[in-house]
Amino acid sequence: MPIASSKVTSRRLLSLLSLLQVRRDWPGMLLAQRLAVSERTVRRDIDRLRELGYPVHAVKGPEGGYRLEAGSELPPLLFDDEQAVALAVALRIAVGTGAGIEEAAARALATVRQVLPSRLRQRVDALEVTAVESRGTDSQADTAVLLALSAAVRSAEEVRFDYRSAGGSDDLGSRPARRVQPHHLVARGGRWYLIGWDPGQQDWRIYRADRMALRVPNGPRFTPRPVPNDDVAEFLSARFKGSERVNTWPCRGEVVLDLPAAQVAAFAGDAVVEELGPTRTRLLTGSWSWAALAATLARFDTEIEVIGPEALRDAFAALSRRAARAAGA
Repeated sequence: MPIASSKVTSRRLLSLLSLLQVRRDWPGMLLAQRLAVSERTVRRDIDRLRELGYPVHAVKGPEGGYRLEAGSELPPLLFDDEQAVALAVALRIAVGTGAGIEEAAARALATVRQVLPSRLRQRVDALEVTAVESRGTDSQADTAVLLALSAAVRSAEEVRFDYRSAGGSDDLGSRPARRVQPHHLVARGGRWYLIGWDPGQQDWRIYRADRMALRVPNGPRFTPRPVPNDDVAEFLSARFKGSERVNTWPCRGEVVLDLPAAQVAAFAGDAVVEELGPTRTRLLTGSWSWAALAATLARFDTEIEVIGPEALRDAFAALSRRAARAAGA
């Protein structure tokens, strides 16, 4: 086969494989129209995919067609240009997931990069991505635990587990297993968290996956329920702010800082920043406690005028007394 013809066939096989992956059944006539070839050519390309190990089954019916099924062995994987680049980039940043797959991701990236055409390899290499492990090795979740939790979420089965507290103490075997109905497994800031309903406490709970030691077998099945406001990201963010239901800080205060607004905004996070003048800025911000809010504002290292509320003034007073004792005054 001439080289040019071989390239066309390879591109068509990639297109055919992509089409078979996006819907369950494809009539042969529709595939031929999408690929701009004859139905006979489609049949030949289907045979080529089968020779490569892809289990493409014929679908009976008035129009006939094809279906890509799951196979018992992994066939050679075929990607178009954009898929190959996306896969390489995803593997490069996988080290930051905290899922315990760093070494495997590195090996997979080396394999993918080796077979990439030079034009695609240059695109991947030109993208400078530095994956930083933001947590220590003690916060890395076990891949087996993540897979087991994910399976429990899909099958709506209660999980039983032991849990290591924030202080590092272990309750393995020292107390009855904890029970939770798993609803969502999410990644945030390099850590994995399980969001679940505690049937004993009748409330939602969040557990770090790296602190969980699962017990077998799982508990009974349950009927899944929506998280508050039916928004997993909002719910998780609210809990990290110390709020039970609403995604907002439980302690919010207003101050005026003797700093330019641009300098304040760079470190304000989700706060509201208003410019009052060249060197004066109004800041409306929050935290999980009044003491934490006062300490957060003190880091701006400038004069602070408290607008309100009174609880924030009290927190600054308590902070000043504590600082004076720490200084030996």
